[in-house]
Amino acid sequence: MTVKPFAKKPQRIHLLYSGKVQGVGFRFTFENIAKGLGIKGYVSNLAEGTVEAICEGPKDSLDSVVDKVAASMGGYIRSCKIITQEATGEFSDFRILF
Repeated sequence: MTVKPFAKKPQRIHLLYSGKVQGVGFRFTFENIAKGLGIKGYVSNLAEGTVEAICEGPKDSLDSVVDKVAASMGGYIRSCKIITQEATGEFSDFRILF
């Protein structure tokens, strides 16, 4: 008898990046990486000069987006705060909020 594993429940992370993360293509880079990993959510500049991202997807994809953004844009990032939350399923794609 074959036992099928349960479908992986999507997870959600709320990311807050500080540093020189505005005006350097950070949101566009983040969007490309997230879309390539099948992540849903958004990335947005905040008024105080930081960047916020809400991402939902499988845990391994969320880990990958954090790692790939750090590898690609690490020179601009001073810190990244990661808050784990419960996925809501409210997003149908990934986009930049302007």
